[in-house]
Amino acid sequence: MRAMILAAGRGERLRPLTDTVPNALVEVGGKPLIVHVIERLRAAGIRELVVNLAWLGGQIRERLGDGSAHGVEIRYSDEGDSALETAGGIVNALPLLGDEPFWVVNADILCDYPFGEVELAADDLAHLVLIDNPGYREHGDFSIKSGRLTRVNGSDYTFAGIGFYRRGFFAGEKPERTPLLPLLQRWIAEDRISGEHYRGVWHDIGTYERLAAARALF
Repeated sequence: MRAMILAAGRGERLRPLTDTVPNALVEVGGKPLIVHVIERLRAAGIRELVVNLAWLGGQIRERLGDGSAHGVEIRYSDEGDSALETAGGIVNALPLLGDEPFWVVNADILCDYPFGEVELAADDLAHLVLIDNPGYREHGDFSIKSGRLTRVNGSDYTFAGIGFYRRGFFAGEKPERTPLLPLLQRWIAEDRISGEHYRGVWHDIGTYERLAAARALF
């Protein structure tokens, strides 16, 4: 099984810190955020990783190398000077991700989610991990009904930035700037995405306040 770590983002809300350090290399507990993610994936037995790069991506490549120092194998999907957004970045990396379903996880989260094999139904194209809406969000992203993902106004849960995808989820898409939400809406409408409500540890390091809170915990 392979996994992709999304590390191409600009980290706008953490500027000016991320003017000189990529979001994925911001440190919590003495190690970069992306290393926390790598360690969770490795603990689940996932050792073939793909990391996408854009803003200050050379720093990430230099810091992680081939991944051997962290017990994994890392290949890089370089998006140049401008990130392709989530869906575009995944499509660009598909040649490195193989034919089997794969995990995709944001580089700027801290969590204890137990990555592993997900049993997708025959017609399902993805499985998303959702968490309780954080206090800083007025509305969530999705609701779950009988293990199926739905999207409604004032949804019950927030997308954790963790998903398990089949290649077919991205069928027909090109490696260009493309957000993930329209594809999620499309496949939810066709009832082809399952979901779970995860109640464990999860932190999004998206602002200085959240970064300070996470550092306090470590």
